[in-house]
Order: sequence, then C-alpha cells, then structure tokens
Amino acid sequence: MYEKLADILVNHFQVDRSAISPDATFEDLEMDSLFLVELLLVVEKELGVKVDDDAATPRDTIGRAAEVIAAQADAAAAS
Repeated sequence: MYEKLADILVNHFQVDRSAISPDATFEDLEMDSLFLVELLLVVEKELGVKVDDDAATPRDTIGRAAEVIAAQADAAAAS
C-alpha cells in the first residue's frame, strides 16, 4: 500500500518522489489537512477503498497512513 500511496502522491499531486519516505510526514511535504482530504478522495477513487476522513493528519508519516489505508481496505474486503 505504501508504494501505491507514493505513486498517487507523485502522479496526482506532483510530489518529488525523492521527498517521499515511510518516515516523512505530510507536514514535511508541506501538505495541510485540506490537502489530506483531497488525497483520501483520490485514494478512494483510485483504489476503490472507503477511507475514514481521520485516516491521516498532517503529522502522520506516509508509512503510517499507508498502514491505516491498508487496514481499512482489509476490513472492507473481509465484510
């Protein structure tokens, strides 16, 4: 899920791939909470996964957001 999230950041939001790492926060990438809402909408559309609005905050790492999205995708698949 991390690689998919990184691809979305690069392809949809023109984030420099070299700036993306599992330990980088959205704040490190200069992304605010409004950006995260847009990101989660794109994730839902691209991956077909319903993601809670509070799945990520600007202080969360990319790796943590990927884990939360993966967990929600797994939960949806199990239901």
